[in-house]
Amino acid sequence: MTTSRETDRPRPLSVTSTGGAADVWFQVHRRARPPRLRLLCLPHAGGAATFFQGWSRLLPDDVEVLAVRYPGRQSRLLDPFAPDLPTLAADIHAALDPYLDRPLALFGHSMGSAVAYEIALRLEDRGHAPTRLLASGRVAPHRAAPSDRHTRDDEALIDAVRRHGGPGVSVYEDPELRELTLPALRADYRLIETYLPRDPRPLRTPITAYAGATDPDCTPAGVHAWSELTAPGRFDHRWFPGGHFYLTPSEPELLADIATRLG
Repeated sequence: MTTSRETDRPRPLSVTSTGGAADVWFQVHRRARPPRLRLLCLPHAGGAATFFQGWSRLLPDDVEVLAVRYPGRQSRLLDPFAPDLPTLAADIHAALDPYLDRPLALFGHSMGSAVAYEIALRLEDRGHAPTRLLASGRVAPHRAAPSDRHTRDDEALIDAVRRHGGPGVSVYEDPELRELTLPALRADYRLIETYLPRDPRPLRTPITAYAGATDPDCTPAGVHAWSELTAPGRFDHRWFPGGHFYLTPSEPELLADIATRLG
């Protein structure tokens, strides 16, 4: 979980008022005034909306953060997991209708980057192209290497997560918490490891790729391959110190960079 930081900005409200599916899918960090733009944030495998808890305090006051609540964890613990990644993206896209009255940018970390790409495709098809796709901690979908971690036993799967580090790993050391959280982790790994599009459709949306300089899963070629999924001249990227969860220690620097790209 990210650490909230005190700033001079007004505290946002974490409530929803749209009703229906949006209440289920999004944790909304509202501002005191109507937003100029919304940033949809999609967590990593095993992650939750609370990963983005402090982001609204570090973004401009006219940016509203929508953090996605994946099924099968926290407030959605009893909800069934998505059968595949495109279906998850389609369900999130369908719930976005109340929020399309403002420009929308997408940020996804790790698995969330692939989900964000699939949502962007659907938004473009409806004439609601995102202002930008911010893809973090993952190579482009067509450069992802096959993997079978979701089929391994519990200890092998947890070891794979430990190697990535990051927040929340300690929950797998507690038997009771492991029983609650491990099914969501395995389900998410199944989604991303079975999502291997070899000829993905390019977007019109500009793409920015972020990665940690020592993340073994993010090769320079694989990160730069996001440039193949947008028009020439509409891609840029930035490396940060650290590994797969570089964004935790570099949160202020990352959000400052995101703010400049949101305009």
